[in-house]
Amino acid sequence: MTPERRREHLIRVAIEIYGQVPPEQVTVDDVTRAADVSRALFYRYFPGLEQLHVAALGSIVAEMIERISMPAGGSVTDQLRNAVEEFLGVVERHAAAYVALLRSGSVISTDRTDAIVDGVRDHIVALLRERAGITDPSPLTLMTLRGWVALVEGASLTWLQERAVPRDELVTWLCDQLAAMLTVTSLRDGSSYPLARP
Repeated sequence: MTPERRREHLIRVAIEIYGQVPPEQVTVDDVTRAADVSRALFYRYFPGLEQLHVAALGSIVAEMIERISMPAGGSVTDQLRNAVEEFLGVVERHAAAYVALLRSGSVISTDRTDAIVDGVRDHIVALLRERAGITDPSPLTLMTLRGWVALVEGASLTWLQERAVPRDELVTWLCDQLAAMLTVTSLRDGSSYPLARP
């Protein structure tokens, strides 16, 4: 393998392990055994597990950003629903890593991983603004969009751990929540949004 492919292999192996073992319990030996490489080779690519966690998160985030791109076409409501479905698909595929990353006190939640997660949040807000045609958002509008992203994160964490509602129902509820939140905001600042209820 080329060095780049070997590094990608180690990242893929780590993500697979995260699906079976909480990331904070994963050891270098777990990764090297599953990847069939020596510890010396592991340390050639990563100084330690924290750097591997960051690289693995970066890989998951890249997948998430690609999937929730909200391609043009269809109504804004349809685009939103598709984006939420794709978001949940990614977090479901990487559930253990996602829960560990967003859980307060997790050993893999660091300044670097927090910055990566913030990048996803900013990406989602920018997409919502672009698709809804919000070029000059009021402070309340930005608070609404960011608050909704926080709601999606919190709801998805609960859903992954409890599965108390069907996935399709969760998607509908999250989309309805954004519409309701924007409706309240529009009443406050006089703005008009395609996702808000009339």
